[in-house]
Parts: sequence; structure tokens; C-alpha cells
Amino acid sequence: MSYFGTDGIRGKFGELPITPDFILKLGYVAGQVLVEKNDNPARKPSVVIGKDTRLSGYVIEGALQAGFNAAGVDVHLLGPLPTPAIAHLTRSFNADAGVVISASHNPYYDNGIKFFSADGKKLTDEMQSAINDKLKAVMSQATSGDTVIMPITDPANLGKNNRINDAKGRYIEFCKGSFPYQYDLSHLTIVVDCANGAGYSVAPRVMRELGANVIAINNTPDGVNINNECGSTHPEGLQAAVLEHEADVGIALDGDGDRIVMVDEAGNLIDGDGILYLLATQGHIKAKGVVGTLMSNMGLELALQAADIEFVRAKVGDRYVMQVLEANGWILGGEPSGHILCLDKSRTGDAIIAGLQVLAVMQARGCALSSLVEGFEVLPQKLVNVRLSQMKDPYEYEELVAAFEKAQATLEGRGRLLIRQSGTEPMIRVMVESDDVIECDVMANDLADHIKSVLDQ
Repeated sequence: MSYFGTDGIRGKFGELPITPDFILKLGYVAGQVLVEKNDNPARKPSVVIGKDTRLSGYVIEGALQAGFNAAGVDVHLLGPLPTPAIAHLTRSFNADAGVVISASHNPYYDNGIKFFSADGKKLTDEMQSAINDKLKAVMSQATSGDTVIMPITDPANLGKNNRINDAKGRYIEFCKGSFPYQYDLSHLTIVVDCANGAGYSVAPRVMRELGANVIAINNTPDGVNINNECGSTHPEGLQAAVLEHEADVGIALDGDGDRIVMVDEAGNLIDGDGILYLLATQGHIKAKGVVGTLMSNMGLELALQAADIEFVRAKVGDRYVMQVLEANGWILGGEPSGHILCLDKSRTGDAIIAGLQVLAVMQARGCALSSLVEGFEVLPQKLVNVRLSQMKDPYEYEELVAAFEKAQATLEGRGRLLIRQSGTEPMIRVMVESDDVIECDVMANDLADHIKSVLDQ
């Protein structure tokens, strides 16, 4: 059993695994792994911990730091900051690991834990497995009735805590440093939707300190309004605000500040695929290759093909995008949802830095955002979720495999078919892309009905 999903440990606060007791044990065993890997006996291992704006973050923060301290690890508390800020500050403070308390774009009642390694990248599979193995052992010991699950041999070896007061300033300067020094944003009016999340303070400040006239919306978090009808998952408010204020561009973050979608001067939405197209084809240096995911629109693949730029798909999740980027020696990749990796600027997906790179292209080209994506056309897409009484693999049924192959042959060269099993519930997701919107809708629904009739007999 693994407690880790594709992006850390996540769930509803108050229910396993997101309970104070479990989080205390998680901090302890993660600290044990760091102590065991520490090759400098003159210093204790250290971690930095940041969080988004959820009320439950206070409870989780306290449990985590107690667990780390009990294992003999020092803790630097950063407060509310975007996920990529924690990745950057992990390296900046020479910490052994970074921890983010966030459930990203999920509602306020969810929360989670994400880890970064000492180099500011997602935790290695090896270290994640080591933490998970110890966590399973501790949880098994706890349920067996044994009382000693976190032994402390000498209180002199406990870790200690300190709060970093200049964390925001450090990250703001890091973001500003990714923007070309010869430009500024003084000619732009920018609406920034902060999703009432971790970027509520730093995102507007970065843009203002680069000269922009900034109109910040959804920047008053109260602990429960994070992602609530706002941010990158609900961009309608940003689109309306751009038109209302006659702004040049709109930028929406998600709750932990690692996803971005943008809005042009006419109120049109530009998602992660559009941002990747713009940066790959019109940046200072044309991209050698781009990594997307299984969910990337085929329109991006065709547009990059026309620009003679190689395109590769990874599994869904920015950690998999990172792996393929590193394997190919490329620097640009991401997801339609807005995870954008610019590895020449940052070691993880960073909404603010990605937005700044788009603004830099606008400045260099002297163009409005809308004109920079004119060569990119999104193919019509239809997604149908097929809920089952119990999970079954559709590819184990010859009748369904034949139907999938026939549909893919029909779409060859002008669309694609994706059949995915949900990782959390008995559901099959049917996604069809086609240059014909009617065909797209009909094919997706026909396949969904076929799957339902075969698997739920």
C-alpha cells in the first residue's frame, strides 16, 4: 500500500490520511529518513514548511513540525506561500527537504502534503518509498496496540523551529529575476486572480514591482474561500474583470500557485496548452521540443508539428512531465490545467514565472496576447464519464477493444481517442477530440453507452 498519490498525500481534513495523528507520524518518519541520510554529523537535518491559506493548514503545520522535531530535524516555517516558492526556498536555505501543506485546486475542506527534495524538485521515488515503508510500519504498530511508536532516546537530539520573516521577499525577488531586465510592465494593466490562495500577496506584488498597473481580485483569503468560484479552475470572473477594466491581460492562479491560465484583452481564455504553444514558438529561442500529457489537446500537437517542434506526451501529472523533459534534455512542458514547467527559470511548475515569460514575449514582440496565439486552434473535445457499479478494465473485453480501434482509425490524423480509468472511483473517462464537433460529441457518447452496456451487465 502506498499513502502517496501522483502529487503527495491528499484527502479531506479530519479523515485518514489527513488527520493530525497521521500527519504527526508522517513528519516523524520523514524526519527519520532525513536523519538516516544525513552525512554531516556536525549539523541536524532541516526542512522548510510552507502552506496555502486553508484553516486546516495551521493544525497540519503544528503536527508536522512536532513530528520532524521528535525525529531530530530542525524546521523553518515559511507561512503562506505558493508551492514553487517552497521549492525555491528549499534550495535557498540549503535544507534537506521542503514540505508544502496544500490541496492545490481542491475545495477548502481538503488538504494535503507535498514534498520536495534538497534540489527543489519533486521527491525522488527512492525517498518517497523509504518514507512510505516507515509510515506503514508505524501505522501497523499503532493499530496493534503497542504504545511506543516514536521512540526518543535523548531529548538533546530533538529538532527546533524558527520562522522565516523574509520568505516572501526572497521569492518575489526570485520571480522578478526571471523577467528580462531590459523590459518592464509599466504599459500594461493586468488583472490577477489569486484564487484566495497562497499567491494572494506575492503575485500582485511581483507584477506591481515590475511596473504594471495591477488589479487584484480574490486576494482576501479567510481560510475557507480558497478556489471558491475563482482562480484557474473558475476563470469566468477573471474574464469579466478583464473586460470591465479594459485590461491588457488577465492571470489566474490556483490555490497553491503552481497552475496558471490567462485571458487576453478580448476576454478569451488561454489555458496551459495555449501558453505552451506561445512560449515554444515565439519565445526568445524556439523550443527544441515540448512535453505535454495524455490530456493535451491534439491542436497543440498539430500546431507544434507545423512549427517543426517535437512534441511528446507524458502521463498526467507534472512529475511525469518533468521526467520526460529531463530524459530529452528539454526545458518546456506542462498540462492543459496550467502546470507550466520552464526549467531554464525554475525547477518546478510556477504560475507567476510562467506568466512573466508570456508577458516578456508580449513585450519583446510588441503584440497583444491574442495575436500571439493566432496559430493555435483547439480541436473540439468531448469528455464523458461512465460511472460503473464496480471498476473493470475495458481493455480486457475484446468487443470494447474492437470499438476503440475502429473509433481511433476513424479519427486518424485529425483527432484522437483516450480511454482512462479513474484512480479513485469506479469510473471510465472517455475523451474524444476531432476536427468535427458533431462527430466528437456523437462518438464520445456512443462509446460511453457501449462501455456501460458491456461492463455493467
